Amino acid sequence: MVDRKLAGAHYGLRDWAAQRITAVIMIVYAAVFFLFLIGMAGAQDYSQWQAFFGKTWVKVFTQTTLFALLFHAWVGIRDLWMDYIKPFGLRLTLHCATIVWLVMCAVYSFKVIW
Repeated sequence: MVDRKLAGAHYGLRDWAAQRITAVIMIVYAAVFFLFLIGMAGAQDYSQWQAFFGKTWVKVFTQTTLFALLFHAWVGIRDLWMDYIKPFGLRLTLHCATIVWLVMCAVYSFKVIW
């Protein structure tokens, strides 16, 4: 039997690190996107947008960023449900609904990006 510590200095460290890492991924993506917008300042037409988002590295970076966003949202919302929703049944329902919604967003993101 594994002795699990329910409180202490390292409890929640993994969630904290996940939030920070996913936030960094999203910030880097926003910076790259901002630089793209600055570079396009002169001529903004659909063909340039299509060419930029048609590149494989942009699609992979966008998909990775969306996964980071969804995981970031999961950690935050899960903690919110655990902290503020006390009835177990309601909390379980909200967890399940959140998981279903986030998975549906991930599946739909493949359709949009690829």
